[in-house]
Amino acid sequence: MSRPVRVLVAKVGLDGHDRGAKVIASALRDAGMEVIYTGLRQTPEMVVNAALQEDVDAIGISILSGAHNTVFPKVLSLMKEKGMDDVLLTGGGIIPGDDMAQLKDQGCGELFPPGTPTSEIADYIRGWVGEHRSF
Repeated sequence: MSRPVRVLVAKVGLDGHDRGAKVIASALRDAGMEVIYTGLRQTPEMVVNAALQEDVDAIGISILSGAHNTVFPKVLSLMKEKGMDDVLLTGGGIIPGDDMAQLKDQGCGELFPPGTPTSEIADYIRGWVGEHRSF
């Protein structure tokens, strides 16, 4: 790749716990990626617009509030609307396994539970981007 992978890390909705998102953002930076962290209480529209403006390769959403079945489909819908078919939507947090499977069926990438090694997340993002984006 001719430039670092660009990832937007976001916290959507009223979920006010961002320690995990900050840990992931730091780990991805340490893995050589450019990371944009949007901060707390973002709307799906804000996340997708920021991703467009920053020309990211991937969006990572950290969610602990239980709103994953609302947030991820809304972000996916907005991404499709904006023609972002070659941008990865991934994330993690407290998401039951059955819900993870349904979200993947809808078009999300891998979703990572708490305790996943950050190197595994970085490797996944780098691999997906290498297969689906050309730069």
